[in-house]
Amino acid sequence: MLLLQTNNVERRFGSDVLFHNMNMQIQEHGRTALVGRNGAGKTTFLKIIAGLTEPDEGTVTHARDLTIGYLAQNQGLDSQNSIWAELDSVFAPLHELEKQLHELENQLGTLTPKAADYQDVLASYDRLSEQFKKQGGYEYASRMRGVLHGFGFDEDMYDTSVNALSGGQKTKLALAKILLQSPNLLILDEPTNHLDMGVLSWLEDYLKSYQGALLIVSHDRYFLDRVVTDVYDLDNKTLIHYTGNYTQFVAHKRERLQAEWKHYEQQQKEIAKLEDFVNRNIVRASTTKRAQARRKQLEKMDRLERPTTDDSSIHFQFHSDHASGNEVLDVDELNIGYQDQKLAGPLSFKVRKGQRVGIIGPNGIGKSTLLKTLLKKIPKLSGTIKFGANLEIGYYDQEQQQLHPEKTVLEEVWDDHPEVSEKDIRSLLGSFLFVGDDVYKPVSALSGGEKARLELTKLSFMPINFLILDEPTNHLDIDSREVLETAINEFDGTVLFISHDRYFLNQVATDILYMTAHGMTHYEGNYDDYLTQQAKLEHQTQPETKVKQSTGQLSYQQSKETQRARRKLQRQVDQLENQMGELETKQAAIEAEMAKPEIAVDIAQLTDLQKKLDALKAQSEDVELQWTEAAEALETFDQENP
Repeated sequence: MLLLQTNNVERRFGSDVLFHNMNMQIQEHGRTALVGRNGAGKTTFLKIIAGLTEPDEGTVTHARDLTIGYLAQNQGLDSQNSIWAELDSVFAPLHELEKQLHELENQLGTLTPKAADYQDVLASYDRLSEQFKKQGGYEYASRMRGVLHGFGFDEDMYDTSVNALSGGQKTKLALAKILLQSPNLLILDEPTNHLDMGVLSWLEDYLKSYQGALLIVSHDRYFLDRVVTDVYDLDNKTLIHYTGNYTQFVAHKRERLQAEWKHYEQQQKEIAKLEDFVNRNIVRASTTKRAQARRKQLEKMDRLERPTTDDSSIHFQFHSDHASGNEVLDVDELNIGYQDQKLAGPLSFKVRKGQRVGIIGPNGIGKSTLLKTLLKKIPKLSGTIKFGANLEIGYYDQEQQQLHPEKTVLEEVWDDHPEVSEKDIRSLLGSFLFVGDDVYKPVSALSGGEKARLELTKLSFMPINFLILDEPTNHLDIDSREVLETAINEFDGTVLFISHDRYFLNQVATDILYMTAHGMTHYEGNYDDYLTQQAKLEHQTQPETKVKQSTGQLSYQQSKETQRARRKLQRQVDQLENQMGELETKQAAIEAEMAKPEIAVDIAQLTDLQKKLDALKAQSEDVELQWTEAAEALETFDQENP
């Protein structure tokens, strides 16, 4: 079933066309990605689809009663409510149903089966009970707890005011709220911002089983690979559709461009051949007719356009003046933090020449503080840091504090290298897409992506054999990330970097360091290798895992499995309670029927009704026994898993 369709949608800014001929179809249960360069118009197009703005040309049509949920980039909640109350507001219609059910229960309690309106009240109660059940009235609280847990909000935070949260937490809560609303079409613009790897993994699993359709814009290629099944590429101001996830899209796009170039070049050769024949033979009497035929062939030819793509990517490489020694960095028993607060430690690890070591771990654990401590920007609390010989260190700061806000782009680079001509500096800046008057922009006026490119510009100018990078892919579009990956893979020096970009880690890392508040664990290989080794370790230490569960020290995966098991038990209890209520209602209805005067004197009907009543009572006893067992099992589970 087709949920939504755009037909020849166009958006202009004055005389400039941002995009045109935008045709997209979103199917029921579709998993669709919208990709394209920064500034191509992806967010603008999402707003048109969501109905927030109107297109300049074209139409958007959708199925009747389609509900759309739209989460903008970094959209946080602004509310005086507590976390629990804010999410609970999603279920206001259910609460109203629940209130009506309680009112009907009270009425039934005051009426006898012989009362005139007893049957009407009972019928209303049955109808609302079924509606309440279908709309998830017995599961909404467990759904809220599951989503809050997935986003890292523990029960002790439920009463926290939304306005007391950080910007990142508000964004996560906004995403949690829209997931609970469960619209038919969920539109997410960069939903992975502010999420650590554990939450990302949970979100991917949640979205894969989401009942509605998804339309996603994201720079997280690993996320797209795991979630989406078709991709629309906003390229050259229009859309091209591909089937498959992100990696498959990249391969298909490359194949399409290669095929288009092949056909274009073949036609150009044919055109050149025909034009050459015409030019040589048009004035010769013996061959004029053939030349004229060739000319007509040329005139009628449907000429292919030269294949193009939005390929204005940055291009650069890192270089060094000399090689470092084999021992690049040794860290032993290092404790990091501030005078009044230790963040992490003791940390011990080694970095050797040629390695590309990725540091991963939960948000807020102190990864950036570790790099600043290594570079003596923050004093260590204790432990040793030993750098190797002949090092030329280059540092990329994700906070971009190494840039001077009052300088222009040109001054930011040229002031560090006054001996280099302006022409050469501008040529370098051009390779990072700073062209024309862009070089006179003040740093303070640059976007996050432009500042990231400027930092990389400065690094590429420096002689470096040891790169230290803090979240280098933040603010970069996908094309720029891929260029950075190529530059690092071609770099003959050593790299130590922090990243939450799992695709980037897979492309670049030779080693992974997993950091916690209490230490550092080394894994050989890239991110997928880390996951494989971690899974093996968890399997080998399964008996120890049970002990950890009894003390509440659960890993993320174990916690997720425990929550799943508890939800299953809770569902059993809720379903059995619901069955008990339904059976009681049916018994009351039969008893009311038996009490009618015309039935009371009809032995045959009374006998039939009594048999039905006895069967319902027997069934009730059986269900009540099952409920008792399930409730005891849930109570035991909670005691064993506090």
